[in-house]
Amino acid sequence: MATTELFDRALRRRRRDRAQPGYTAHDFLRAAMLDGIAERLDSVTRPMVDILDLGCFDAAFVPPPGARVIRADAGYGFAMAARGVQCDEDRLPFADASFDCVVTAGVLDQLNDVPGALALARRVLKPDGLFLAAFVGAGSLATLKPVLLAAEPDRAIARVHPQIDVRAAGDLMMRAGFALPVADVETLTVRYSGLGRLLDDLRGMAATNLMPGTPPLSREALAAAAQGFAARADADGRTPERFQIVFLTGWAPDPSQPKPAKRGSATASLAAALRPEAE
Repeated sequence: MATTELFDRALRRRRRDRAQPGYTAHDFLRAAMLDGIAERLDSVTRPMVDILDLGCFDAAFVPPPGARVIRADAGYGFAMAARGVQCDEDRLPFADASFDCVVTAGVLDQLNDVPGALALARRVLKPDGLFLAAFVGAGSLATLKPVLLAAEPDRAIARVHPQIDVRAAGDLMMRAGFALPVADVETLTVRYSGLGRLLDDLRGMAATNLMPGTPPLSREALAAAAQGFAARADADGRTPERFQIVFLTGWAPDPSQPKPAKRGSATASLAAALRPEAE
């Protein structure tokens, strides 16, 4: 029996194609993600020769000098402009152990099978290969969500995607088989002059609702939401909106990596370590 998917894959491709021509005017969120990924990649001392840029958008990810990059995106427009491969992130066409590094920014929160996508990313990495990811996580759009709910009091409609928190993201990395997984979060706050500017950004970054069967927002509801958004403005007439960026780092397992100590191998007990010294 076929299972119902959370996100409409065909709609997602169309939304990415719609956003592709003007994406650079709305890329601030992914730019922040790529800055964080670049910092983490700069701390790696060994060379990364073959890199997969998964969910490449406008190919803004800059690889280390000398690296070879394959770009891939679910949208035809982004994939073709980047001279890359069109594919869904949870349906990869690449052979196992093909890459030294997989980078993905701004897409994990839009996938039907996040555990499967992480497992596939690990499989296409060479042993001791590096996985670096960033995506919009739980706590994001904290202003927009209640505004939309209040604008439609007679029907409860989820118009903002379910979001993954940083702890769950770390658990998913472990389940996918990554070694030495790390998950952390950074907050980016943007002040908007009105709801229309925020919605323009979400459309421009291909981040609008992808859940199937969601009815369009009526004019009356949109006007009510705009009023609610404006009511939350600060003294300068701008309303702050929050984006929580979750960063993930992990490695494909390899025998050379450090291992946690075996249970029972400690030479001193915790009780002894916590016991106060005699005066």
